[in-house]
Amino acid sequence: MMSNKRDAAINRPRRLPPWLRVKTGKAQLSRRTRELVHSYGLHTVCEAARCPNIGECYARNTATFMILGDVCTRNCAFCAISHGEPQPPDPQEPMRVAQAAAALGLKYVVLTSVTRDDLPDGGAGYFAATISAIRSRLPQARVEVLTPDFQGDLQALHIVLAARPDVFNHNVETVRRLQPLIRPQADYDRSLKVLQAAAEAGMRTKSGLMVGLGETEAELQQTLEDLARVGVSIVTIGQYLQPTHRHLPVARYVPPEEFDRFAAMARQAGIERALCGPFVRSSYRAAECAD
Repeated sequence: MMSNKRDAAINRPRRLPPWLRVKTGKAQLSRRTRELVHSYGLHTVCEAARCPNIGECYARNTATFMILGDVCTRNCAFCAISHGEPQPPDPQEPMRVAQAAAALGLKYVVLTSVTRDDLPDGGAGYFAATISAIRSRLPQARVEVLTPDFQGDLQALHIVLAARPDVFNHNVETVRRLQPLIRPQADYDRSLKVLQAAAEAGMRTKSGLMVGLGETEAELQQTLEDLARVGVSIVTIGQYLQPTHRHLPVARYVPPEEFDRFAAMARQAGIERALCGPFVRSSYRAAECAD
């Protein structure tokens, strides 16, 4: 893997192009959301993954809750989330997520987690418990989950699906060829299997991927066709941005106009909704995508 990273680094772009200026929100509003989340002892993927939209989203009183701690058992080449040996899950966390969602006045709650391959069910029970807690506290709110692959364990997956989230999201992240480099502990076909099982269970399914990692347009087209084939109805596509110098370098900064073409490609493949743009991330404007 290291040689591939070095090879990619040889021709990587040196400067951010002008269209990749980080978005900001009103500092006071952003700080309120951050402080509220922290007051409940919770984590967000917005902070843990260094999302470029954090200022904009926090200013709108929205955040994507990240359950099961902030340490991941996997070490993907693109991800800024800490990896290592996580702490045992907190049984009070589902209730605190529901309380924080209510305090923020959320009508659409997005829930994700670190990957917990150390747990027998991969954390599926905590997803279900958190969905239940949110529904109890906010009965009118819709809930979207962005889950790991549960190592392909469909029994664990169905624990989450039985809680009936409004949208089930699982990201393939990149095209098939780049999977071993980008997410070596995952598997492209396993991810498709998870998405297909969710769709077959009647879920509205969603997936996301990054561009600028060295993929070709033909490979991107094939990925969109694969996602449509397994029943995915919503797709997000955004520019990969290197979180730190230790992570995989960017192969290419994709011009904004190309994202319009990607959205058209997705619709042509049979995907109902496609949100595509340089700063688009899995949970970005999730409620709008689901409408």
